Amino acid sequence: MDRDLPNSSCEQSIRSSSENPAEDSLSPETLASLRSLVITPSTPDTTISSIFQTLTRSLQLSRDPLVLHHTLKLLSDLASYRPSLSSSVSELVRSHALLSSDSTRLAAESLDVLASIAEREGTPVDLDDRSFVSLCFGPSVSVRSWLLRNAERFRIGPHVLLTTFLGFTRDPYPYVRKTALDGLVGLSKPSVVEDLDMIQACYCRAVELLLDTEDYVRSAAVRAVSAWGLMLVAFNLKTKLYWSDNLFVKLCSMGRDMSMEVRVEAFDALGKIEIVSVDILLQTLSKRVLGTTKEMGSFGQCPAAEVERSASSVAGVLVHGLEDEFYEVRKSTCHSLRTLTIISAEFSEKALNLLMDVLNDDSMFVRLQALETMLHMATYGLLKVQGTHMHMFLGSLMDGNMSISSATRKILKLVKLPNLETFKLSVDGLIDNLERHPQDEADIFSVLFHIGRNHGKYGVSIINEVFEEMEPPSEGKLGFDTARVAALLVLAISAPLSHGQHACNIPPIIFSYAVTLLGRISVALTDVMNQDTLLAYLSQCSRSTRFSAMEFNLREDKPHLPAVTIASLSHSSNEINSTVGSPFQQGEDGAANLQYQAIREPMEVASLHFGYPLEVQDEVIRSMNLILAKVKDIWPLIQSGFTNEVLRVLRSFKEELATFASGSLRFVGDVAFALQYLQVVKQLAKVWEHFLPARKLCSGMGELDIALGKLETSLREMRSRFTGLSLKQELQILELLLLTFTLRLSKVESCCQVASLKKLSTTASHVESILKLGSIEPSNFMSEVSKLSYLTRTSSFGAPCDPFLFKELLKYFSLEQFVVFGTIGHIKAELVVPDNDAENHLPFVPRLPVGIPCEITLHNICSENKVWVRMTMDDESTQFVFLDLDHFGSSDEVRKFTYVVPFYRIPSALSFILRICIGMECSFEDVPSVKRYGGPDRELTYLCQEKEVHLSMVGEH
Repeated sequence: MDRDLPNSSCEQSIRSSSENPAEDSLSPETLASLRSLVITPSTPDTTISSIFQTLTRSLQLSRDPLVLHHTLKLLSDLASYRPSLSSSVSELVRSHALLSSDSTRLAAESLDVLASIAEREGTPVDLDDRSFVSLCFGPSVSVRSWLLRNAERFRIGPHVLLTTFLGFTRDPYPYVRKTALDGLVGLSKPSVVEDLDMIQACYCRAVELLLDTEDYVRSAAVRAVSAWGLMLVAFNLKTKLYWSDNLFVKLCSMGRDMSMEVRVEAFDALGKIEIVSVDILLQTLSKRVLGTTKEMGSFGQCPAAEVERSASSVAGVLVHGLEDEFYEVRKSTCHSLRTLTIISAEFSEKALNLLMDVLNDDSMFVRLQALETMLHMATYGLLKVQGTHMHMFLGSLMDGNMSISSATRKILKLVKLPNLETFKLSVDGLIDNLERHPQDEADIFSVLFHIGRNHGKYGVSIINEVFEEMEPPSEGKLGFDTARVAALLVLAISAPLSHGQHACNIPPIIFSYAVTLLGRISVALTDVMNQDTLLAYLSQCSRSTRFSAMEFNLREDKPHLPAVTIASLSHSSNEINSTVGSPFQQGEDGAANLQYQAIREPMEVASLHFGYPLEVQDEVIRSMNLILAKVKDIWPLIQSGFTNEVLRVLRSFKEELATFASGSLRFVGDVAFALQYLQVVKQLAKVWEHFLPARKLCSGMGELDIALGKLETSLREMRSRFTGLSLKQELQILELLLLTFTLRLSKVESCCQVASLKKLSTTASHVESILKLGSIEPSNFMSEVSKLSYLTRTSSFGAPCDPFLFKELLKYFSLEQFVVFGTIGHIKAELVVPDNDAENHLPFVPRLPVGIPCEITLHNICSENKVWVRMTMDDESTQFVFLDLDHFGSSDEVRKFTYVVPFYRIPSALSFILRICIGMECSFEDVPSVKRYGGPDRELTYLCQEKEVHLSMVGEH
């Protein structure tokens, strides 16, 4: 099809309009087709100028609302794609009578154009308060909602907005009421409203709408009640408790609403309240109305009937929230307890009993939120775990979901255990956890060290009981590699750093045993001390463990940070602080000083939110990042050849990620990316088997070439099928590609040496171009590959290369952790051939092309991507058909269309099966082109599974 035909038609329409300026010759269809010329960068300026003149006449002469609608839309596009015309378009629309016309819809569309231009240029939109209010009272409900929703774009005075929003909360149309309430929430700021009566008026009006018949209005009302109620609470210290109690009761009354969304909003709002009477707070945990609630001061000022009604609203509301049938409500209730438990120690203790029950919840999201709330409580010293809780709490260590067990271990780092029995249960639980999940060793060692430091007396007691287990057998063979003994060694070495004088009872020989695990322990204690400090500490303790927490040489310039030299440690046993630990520092006199830094406070641990930055707040993203962190930790298992164990662990990770795919559509791209990465690691583990010294190949090099081909294909899909990747993520994928090419080149018998060398060289060049940006440091592996690649580029690609040089590069490689932030989009396609299966065939006529009707859905694919339909028959005959995306809808995230794909290579058969799928060309410069007639210029990344299409000759089926 000639692509210039539509443009020629458009230009003909433009010329026709120019020749007949008085005639309204532009139909809505013609105006819509002009958009292709406007958005195409190559359209000549003269054509753009003609389009602008045509649109100007259309705006001035036309009376057809549809034509005017398309005209305004085109003018908006013109200002967006041609910034030089922005001021002209703005002047044209502003001077036109649409703003003062009887059609409020056209006036709103004109304002939208002006606001869009103003936002791009950073200039205000001139719209006086009277015109805004007049348009709001127009007959169109949709325009009224749009104006209220976009009021802030026109810089209307806050008092006018407040009055307008407050008035439209009584609008007969529910969506207008909802929009007005949302507008009130946006104005609930002390800098906007300072009058107490006005604040009370907004609060009371929002309270009235808590009884609205529409769910989304009640949801908006809950948000408004919360926002304006908190303003009342903060307005006057004398009435702070009264209004806080009042707000709390109103929100509790919505905790049993029929709508799940309303209940979620109510519990979210409860979590924002920082002060409330303890009697009311305790009532939320009891379904029976307590007598103390009725005697409370703020309730006592109200009539008896209202007191009874308020008490009933509050009674057991948090219990109901934790027992709700929807996991979203249960999760929101757990989150609200984060703030509420800080208000009262008594409430915190009783709420903990409920949270422990929540650890059995069916939803991983709810269990994780309950643990995060417990972590918050532990941070403030309010987590009082009792013996009755331990069975339920430690059960979370064995949870099949890695995020849950990791969160439980974070809490154990902070919690204060009441007695030796609960301490023993915790240690046994951690050791069991280590035996079941050896890949979590570093995290578990860290927890054992911290709880030993926090409970020195209990730790010493356990070590003395099990000391004989830790002794090597009589034949002298050391057995410190067992999980239990290694865990007990970590627990033992924490004793000298505990509060009190308990370390003297630890046999010094234990610290000598711990030196044999120096590397593994130091990895776990990076937040406390580095490896050199740990070695010096163990060496000193192996000579004497009689340290006191009360005796230090404090430096005057840094109180509470004791500094001790190694020399003094060898002569004195009174130099180690019970609460600190840290790295070497060089003293002014040249001596090596052992400078102990303060161990991180609980508040800092909590602020990390399970080890990730504060901006990564969503529990789905945190959970995925925890899994990806553990993937990095299984690299030693891959190197050692424990492939079956690696595959088992990856399978469990995949199952966890699959739960996120069904639980949150917002992060479907990040989940798909993480799953693809697990597939890459799985294939890498299978490839690595071929490079182990003891590997005996039975199937020759063909098996390795196939495995490397699958790994390269998966990595190419990882690059091509995801949008929104950061430079760091792209570099990590490129590093894995470099590893793939290096693995292929390190085998003498491997085929395609020349092609692999060329791919490695082009990929290394691409990596260097990214690194030149200066924001990311290359890994050791990247640097070494770059050096060797430079040497190979000095000769021709056909020159022989030494496999030994490439094999030497492998020792520099290690897996780095991928981190996702919720910004990744998944490029994929869905292909359906309706009414076709093994029993219902499509008919065809011999020697004539046949059309395959396809229902196609494309996700996150822009017009610049080259998309092809591939049709294959009998693995021999393949045909490609190009999909011109400009003809199939806009460039939205999702395109849905029906397209009849022609197939020309009809066989001489009564019936046949055609396999059809959709692929996208790899657009990266380092991906080589392919020689193919009538098809894509580069390799394709396939976006969907192949579909089988059954066809039979007319009259044969």
